[in-house]
Amino acid sequence: MSSENLTIQVRGLGKRYEMYAEPVDRLKQMVLPKLHRLARRNSREYFKEFWALHDVGFDVRRGETVGIVGRNGSGKSTLLQIICGTLNPTAGSVKVNGRIAALLELGAGFNPEFTGKENVFLSGLLYGISERELRDRYDSILDFAEIGDFIDQPVKTYSSGMMVRLAFSVAINVDPDILVIDEALSVGDELFQRKCFARIESIRDRGTTILFVSHAAGAVIELCDRALLIDAGELLVEGSPKFVVNHYHKLLYAPVEKATAVREEIRRPHVSVNESAPMDTGSDAGGRVQRDAEVEAETFDPELKPSSTVQFVSRGATISEPTLWTQGDKQVNGLLRGRRYRYCFDVEFSRLLYHVRFGMLIKSIKGFPICGTMSAPRVQDGLNVVEDSVAKVQFWFDCMLNPGIYFMNAGVFGIEELGHPETLLHRVSDVIAFRVLPIAENNSTEMVDFNCKSMVQIDG
Repeated sequence: MSSENLTIQVRGLGKRYEMYAEPVDRLKQMVLPKLHRLARRNSREYFKEFWALHDVGFDVRRGETVGIVGRNGSGKSTLLQIICGTLNPTAGSVKVNGRIAALLELGAGFNPEFTGKENVFLSGLLYGISERELRDRYDSILDFAEIGDFIDQPVKTYSSGMMVRLAFSVAINVDPDILVIDEALSVGDELFQRKCFARIESIRDRGTTILFVSHAAGAVIELCDRALLIDAGELLVEGSPKFVVNHYHKLLYAPVEKATAVREEIRRPHVSVNESAPMDTGSDAGGRVQRDAEVEAETFDPELKPSSTVQFVSRGATISEPTLWTQGDKQVNGLLRGRRYRYCFDVEFSRLLYHVRFGMLIKSIKGFPICGTMSAPRVQDGLNVVEDSVAKVQFWFDCMLNPGIYFMNAGVFGIEELGHPETLLHRVSDVIAFRVLPIAENNSTEMVDFNCKSMVQIDG
């Protein structure tokens, strides 16, 4: 790929920190090795090395939106700080082409003693915007932030929500070539979050490169073209957001003693691009294209199998035998909109567990959650005790989806020891693929049909 099409190039990036057991060890490290060298004696180190990043490398194309996911402490924020130039790497290199606007930490770069207005101009100048340009954009910044007269108050008096409103408003109004967001949008009310995401979408559509760190898997899947999974300072895997998020969740919910094995499994080569594409053909098992024709009966296509299935690590429960059935007990994976179906799977329990609940989730072909439910609304409403048994789980649902390919997911939740919180016992992502069959005349748009009716009246 031509370097002209790249906005970010990361090569062999590493960041090392020195960890000292006691404050005096830091002083020893500053003085004693120099004295030992002068005396021509062997010296020792008084610290332990901690590599927050190790040999990380990737490219980001111009106009691409890339999500970065990983557990807390995995090195995501360190990576972004190095890319933004606020932290120097120990090894490797980063090349950035274009102006960066970053939301790395809440209110980072703000002087708490300055007013909001003064901080707008301070931040803008740090982004490389002239004072005249900032004056031209000031009204837009203030309108988006929605903090009113507080703009003339010291930032130290702001709530966390007000702080992120102002910081985000400045970042998006400096016309960046690269926008970097590190979990900042988790702060603030839902309406402002949606306003921020809408603005991010418009910035993305204008060709701005976006690096987006978030624990909200749905946001990563919805916004991003590609995703990276970082763990313990290493880049484990990259690919489509759906593919990466599935493996991130598998690692996130793995028991501590099995986390290393899961990491190694994820590191193995995978096929992550267009993993679902072969299914979205619009044809039945015989290859006949189903277009512009009403289908009157459900179908079953044995070739319609997901290649993106991810089995999570079991904690004493194992899901198996997932199937979809009509009300007439016919197994199907070609469904009709408006009809009722039964989703079934077995769960085998190999140990004593408490307050067990079961869940189902339907996702789009891109991995975005559409609809889900639990077998019990609260933890205490689950099965009180299960041990060495098999549960036959059934969910009934009305298919209100428009024609297309969708994926079923299954999960089991429960308590391993009384007094402990509920945990994920087992999950299987993309365990079944199913197709909602074509409709001859369909006024409904998008994925879900809410049975909307229209009426148009013209007067005159």
